[in-house]
Amino acid sequence: MNREIIEAIKQIEREKGIDSETLLVALEDALLAAYRKTPGAVDWARVDIDRESGEMQVNQLVLPEGVELKTLPRPEPEIPEGVDPEEFEPPPPDIDWSAYGPDEIRPVSVTTDNFGRIAAQTAKQVILQRIREAEREMMYEEYVDRVGEIVNGIIQQSDHRYTLVDLGRVEALLPASEQVPGERYDHGARIKAVIVDVRSSNKGPQVILSRRSDEMIKRLFELEVPEIADGLVEIRNVAREAGWRSKIAVISNVQGVDPVGACVGPRGSRVRMVVSELRGEKIDIIPFNDEPARYVAKALSPARVREVLVDDEARQAVVVVPDDQLSLAIGKEGMNARLAARLTGWRIDIKSESTFASEEEGDDYSDELEGGVARCAHILQSGRRCPNAVVPGTRFCALPGHDQPQPDPPAPPADDAAPAPVDGDGEAPADDGAPAAADESGEAPAEAPTEAPAAATADDGGATDE
Repeated sequence: MNREIIEAIKQIEREKGIDSETLLVALEDALLAAYRKTPGAVDWARVDIDRESGEMQVNQLVLPEGVELKTLPRPEPEIPEGVDPEEFEPPPPDIDWSAYGPDEIRPVSVTTDNFGRIAAQTAKQVILQRIREAEREMMYEEYVDRVGEIVNGIIQQSDHRYTLVDLGRVEALLPASEQVPGERYDHGARIKAVIVDVRSSNKGPQVILSRRSDEMIKRLFELEVPEIADGLVEIRNVAREAGWRSKIAVISNVQGVDPVGACVGPRGSRVRMVVSELRGEKIDIIPFNDEPARYVAKALSPARVREVLVDDEARQAVVVVPDDQLSLAIGKEGMNARLAARLTGWRIDIKSESTFASEEEGDDYSDELEGGVARCAHILQSGRRCPNAVVPGTRFCALPGHDQPQPDPPAPPADDAAPAPVDGDGEAPADDGAPAAADESGEAPAEAPTEAPAAATADDGGATDE
């Protein structure tokens, strides 16, 4: 019979994955609880089971009179709900058996005939309780290491407070605060979510899922993009308005790998799978850049950016966009600008070209900006002075080419050079040295102005001053 118990414990270990030592300790505690139910049981006793033969032995602790019992420390016992504190009896303390020598421990003769029906039922309850506790502990240890991992589940129940998702061995909770507005969670439907928290409770581990976390975007791209899973491409930052739009900044760790193209995939197949899982949520993929001007310009895509003026100390950026791109840069209810600010970590002020030009008209191009920061001495092709802050110790900003010497402006025409006479028909007399013919208004046509290139555009995301 004793050997059969050992075989049964090993079978439970194989089926449920519970360590046999845990089951043997549970069996010892169960037999001790059953022994205490028998008549004539001693006060201080323990049950030992041989790990090889399965033989059981009850040992009694014998102490001289007046010697205090040594027990293990334990926390203050909690009073169950509905129990009167005055009637509550705390369980007996556990004896510290390691503090006693062999001469103080004496075996007690016990036979199976002494165990009655009540004692056997008590042993059964203790064993089942220990097995359930061991299973809960195993599931908790399994899922606590999977925080941040994406899992598949089947929806079991859904209401306005939470949604229950069956993960196989445990039921996870998807609270309303972690759900995406507008999504439907039908019974029996499969769903993907990311684990954000695992809590231990008396009823087992409580797994908390999320569909609106930023980690959801990262894990979905890891599943669809092999370059991200292999570490060739890295997602640096994520900004998300769940259910509406997301922006991710990616960077390549290997030369020759296009991070944006890897995430988009052939004909957009990879990003299309992510969008499908997110129920149509729009995703903007931009390349990460260490230069703030280029990074901010790309973060405002799909809007085209004409110029970016940055203040490194205050981490603020003034973005100038064409008049027809202002609403696109700001986005619906400011969503595009808000996501760009969260993605870059910079405070972004968006202005149209007309508004920026009207503000520049009143600028006297003084050597100091607000806060005492000197501005760059480079003159742009538009005739304006570069508004960027200077690098400490120089008179120019960090943009390439601004610290190069500039050609002298062309000399003004001589005062005695009189304009060519014009006759009554508005035509100049035929003269080899006369200027070109004027137009119908009688004025010579002005040369086509050279438009200054953008300081930062959405196409190249960079700053130029050519």
